[in-house]
Amino acid sequence: MRATYLLLSAALIGGGTFWMVTMPNRIDASVFDALTPDAAHGAQVFTAAGCASCHMADGAKGEAERILSGGQAFASDFGTFYAPNISSDPVQGIGAWSVSDIGNAVMAGVLPDGAHVYPALPYWSYERMAPQDMVDLAAYLKTLPPDATPSKPHDVGFPFNIRRVLGGWKWLALRTDFVMQGDLTPEETRGRYIAEAQAHCAECHTPRDAIGRLDLTRWMGGAPNPSGKGNIPNITPGALDWSKDEIVEYLTTGFTPDYDSVGGHMVHVVENMSKLPDSDRQAVAAYLKLLTPVP
Repeated sequence: MRATYLLLSAALIGGGTFWMVTMPNRIDASVFDALTPDAAHGAQVFTAAGCASCHMADGAKGEAERILSGGQAFASDFGTFYAPNISSDPVQGIGAWSVSDIGNAVMAGVLPDGAHVYPALPYWSYERMAPQDMVDLAAYLKTLPPDATPSKPHDVGFPFNIRRVLGGWKWLALRTDFVMQGDLTPEETRGRYIAEAQAHCAECHTPRDAIGRLDLTRWMGGAPNPSGKGNIPNITPGALDWSKDEIVEYLTTGFTPDYDSVGGHMVHVVENMSKLPDSDRQAVAAYLKLLTPVP
């Protein structure tokens, strides 16, 4: 009887702890509601964050890139994730979502119904975004064309198909402070914000551990390509010996100092970076030159 009581108590305590740790933590709506949206600036945030690169239909070109119907597949060690429809369609997209709903999905990884979002959406990075930028982005998203294409279900096996488990991953992985610390100039601070938050560079350029957390000891030090084809390069001064001007040129034109041209997913990244103010590309280059070298 005593053993049964102890087992029951342990199960209740363990279950309660699991329930508390895995609860979705939403950002209070007042954080967003107090701000005035600027959709024109939201377009710049949209570009820096690369939203269309993932959420447009596979192979979309030109104006079709603004139709965020989703469907692109992203392979990982945990399964294949499909970018959802985030168009302004009120049923299949996010047209009926409030600014707070959008902000919580992007910055906290929590859907309007309280379910956790898979970190294929890089909210590990986006959680550092300024609330004003998030409000502006939400306003711009509402101006884009609606599309009624249903989102594809993710191809994820047990136990990762249980979204509640993601709360534990968040508890272990998320951090709100920037990785690069120290006394930074305004330009370097801006570069850190773009690289670590909006453009989420580390999500591809930093290796991960067994549970998918970014390895901060090898920050921006290169990583295996999730597709299984090759590696994503080390962009710290330990491997990337380009000057600041050469980095800016690459982010503007897609050409390397050796007259090679950008390829793969970086084509979209460079397209997005080239549309930002030149001062932002200068800032990103300044940030990259400050990174701790990874051999």
